Amino acid sequence: MRLNYIGSKYSLLDFLEESIDAVVGDGHAVFCDLFAGTGAVGERFKRKGYSVIANDVQYYSYVINKQRIENHKPFSFLGLRAVIPALAGVEVAQRGGVVCDYLNEEQGVKGFIYNNYSLGGTARASVQRQYFSDETSMRCDAIRQRVGRWKRQGCVTSHEYYFLLASLLESIDQYANTASVYGAFLKNLKKKAAEKFVLRPSALHVNEQEHKVFNRDINDLVREIEGDIVYLDPPYNQRQYSSNYHILETIARYDDPEIRGKTGLRHGGYKSLYCSRTKVCEVFEDLIATIKAKYIFLSYNNEGLMTHADIRRIMGKRGEYGVFTKTYRRYKADSNRYNKADRTKEYLHYVVCG
Repeated sequence: MRLNYIGSKYSLLDFLEESIDAVVGDGHAVFCDLFAGTGAVGERFKRKGYSVIANDVQYYSYVINKQRIENHKPFSFLGLRAVIPALAGVEVAQRGGVVCDYLNEEQGVKGFIYNNYSLGGTARASVQRQYFSDETSMRCDAIRQRVGRWKRQGCVTSHEYYFLLASLLESIDQYANTASVYGAFLKNLKKKAAEKFVLRPSALHVNEQEHKVFNRDINDLVREIEGDIVYLDPPYNQRQYSSNYHILETIARYDDPEIRGKTGLRHGGYKSLYCSRTKVCEVFEDLIATIKAKYIFLSYNNEGLMTHADIRRIMGKRGEYGVFTKTYRRYKADSNRYNKADRTKEYLHYVVCG
């Protein structure tokens, strides 16, 4: 499963891999994906045998990358054997699916998601919201509460916890009553949103490499880490990811936040300077100057806040600059709502650091 995600590089993975390989060749061990999003690029290079360092300032992204990047061994779920007898005799590689099946039997509860993001839960509120069906929102609350209790009680390890939480985020997104992002909900339940919610296990790629995932401001983090290859995929425009995916952030944290407005936004969501027209060049220049790596790659399109000249000037200070280009179909959430053209041009800028 993949989240419906603005800026996802899933459809561009072949282009990115071929371009990066053409520059770096063989013999490199550590790949850093530091605006990781849903982890598509980091996961591709994990599969290629790299040790991956991933980072994202959004907590839901951190959860997904803890699962897709940092987790690299099957889960035994030894702490749940007394709770889920069906785990006995099941091969380790299949146990994640067994636990998800068990959670699919949870009875729904009227928790934070139901009370704030379903029609039933907000029926008497000043603002009615319908991000999920009543049943889906209650089952989301039930599963999230159960997984949280298992973690607090020591029934699941940290690795197992992030597997289950990532599975919930990836699954619930498939049943959201939205056009794509969580900046708005649809007036009537669409067909998929009305279907019975099913929790499905998040994909796990098993290998022998160790991987690390962070939930940090990137300009702070790069002062503490280093790698062979650094890949950057910052926001291109003024739309904040904290607003577009605020409900996933709340499900991941499950912290009963103060919310506001028609869409139920979290109060005080993170505001990235990479979405600021007046600040982006300054913060990007600090980032590029600070990174400790041989190769730096930057994904950016032709409609971003920084110009091609800005990027070339800033990256060129570190060494030999170059760029690859690919035209592709725009992500559906961007079409019509923000732009008229249905195709855009992606640039993969790079510098071989001197």
